[in-house]
Amino acid sequence: MSTETVAKRLVTLCREGKYEQAQNELYAKEAISIEPQEMAKGPMGNAKGLKAILEKGHHFQQNVEKIHKNEVSEPVVADGWFSVSMHLDATMKGRGRQDMREICVYHVKGDKIVQEQFFYDVH
Repeated sequence: MSTETVAKRLVTLCREGKYEQAQNELYAKEAISIEPQEMAKGPMGNAKGLKAILEKGHHFQQNVEKIHKNEVSEPVVADGWFSVSMHLDATMKGRGRQDMREICVYHVKGDKIVQEQFFYDVH
């Protein structure tokens, strides 16, 4: 699979809210997930390995009460890298409604995502 094919598949699954399916299908077992420095520790922080990334996703989903909007841009692809903009408007348990926007950058090697990194302002 080319980087563009991986990127388009990720966008399709994320737009459908199928994040776990995307991770199981497209991520390498040794993939890493990198958050902004302020968020690097804790259950929603950096993660190494697909199992840890899946656990991070489960933790996030357990805290979602309702999704009001889920938007994912078309990917921008350059060699083995691609990026997308994501916008999630959701009501979170104990935090109320949150309007979350981020830039997500992915690195693809051997037809699998080996790294994801998220850029967003921490409020």
